[in-house]
Amino acid sequence: MSDLKRIFEHIEGSRDEIIQVQRELTARVALGPENGGSGEHEKTAYINGLLEALRPDRIYEIHAPDERAYGGYRPNLIAKWKGKQEAPTVWVLSHSDVVPPGDLSLWDSDPYTVRIDADRIVGRGVEDNQHGFVSSYVALKGIFDSGQDLQRPVGLIVVADEETGSRYGLAYVLAHHKELFSPQDLIIVPDAGNEDGTMIEVAEKSMLWLRFTVRGRQCHASTPDKGKNSLSGAARAIVALEELYDRFDLSDPLFSPPRSTFAPTKKEANVPNVNTIPGKDVFYMDCRVLPQYPAANIISASREIADRVAEQTGLKIDVESAHCQEAAPPTSVEAPVVTELGNAIKAVTGREGRPMGIGGGTVAAFFREQGLPAAVWSTCPDTAHQPNEFCRISDVITDAKIFACVYQGGHP
Repeated sequence: MSDLKRIFEHIEGSRDEIIQVQRELTARVALGPENGGSGEHEKTAYINGLLEALRPDRIYEIHAPDERAYGGYRPNLIAKWKGKQEAPTVWVLSHSDVVPPGDLSLWDSDPYTVRIDADRIVGRGVEDNQHGFVSSYVALKGIFDSGQDLQRPVGLIVVADEETGSRYGLAYVLAHHKELFSPQDLIIVPDAGNEDGTMIEVAEKSMLWLRFTVRGRQCHASTPDKGKNSLSGAARAIVALEELYDRFDLSDPLFSPPRSTFAPTKKEANVPNVNTIPGKDVFYMDCRVLPQYPAANIISASREIADRVAEQTGLKIDVESAHCQEAAPPTSVEAPVVTELGNAIKAVTGREGRPMGIGGGTVAAFFREQGLPAAVWSTCPDTAHQPNEFCRISDVITDAKIFACVYQGGHP
């Protein structure tokens, strides 16, 4: 029996451990201050304990100062193991923070208490991004439990603040500790994927969040003509902004979906009672823009459309960027990390990996901006941020085998 097959046997026997680790991670609610939490400390401490048990050559935290968080910082954990070979490091980066569960009535169970449904683990964060951590961890543990030597240097990174911009996560780590990484390293971010595990994400769209503030005049709802209804104006603006699809209509088959998208999302509360015409409404739009279009063009067009609605309604509409991340240079489809992942996917599943671009922003963009080729990959049903978020145990096991192949630089 080959060394990898022995490792695979240990990974295949890890179902109970996968469930237990997911249970513990989910119960340690890691919400950043923007999402009503105090940070990722408890979850990071638990992960630290798991990795310490694997005897890394070095393990430490990088604290990003954040006075809003518990202890005044956000924790970023790094663990590294030396390999038998002198080779570039295989880095796997996951994130510890999660998004809030949203409307609890849409969940079939407590979001923070794992529920097992046959092959599914259900709970907030189990896919986004605990699946990525657990699969990369189980792969390492499978190597060590099978008595094998780790062939390549491996580093696991668990960062904070991915869900709200990464200022206190990977962006901080790269700003202060870029020397950790080399352009020759194999950097994998298991934070997006498809159901058959064939998508190797090498490019992302620009991410732009726009804030629209509609100002009118508040009055009693029984005399609406005395006021200017900001909610009606917001509704008209949202419909008018669909024009962006026609203005920015390029298509690029590398991406899925292949076009730019402009989705109205969050709306802030206005008046607390039914019988008042609101005088101020604030809503947001999430734009995922093909790299061919500068974000400034989207902002300019949005302001033009908003100004037109404002003139028609007698309202005032301000448009501003709440967050903007221009598309980073893509990872080459011939980069070693893409090739190695493709070989491992083929060896484990028999499927061909496909380099692709996506609309969802991931922290891989921060690596690419620094000239560090990174690939985003995992096998997942894409339930991130949804009610009843789930991952499949079988997918975690498959991904762990693929990670083991990359760690060991071989095939079964």
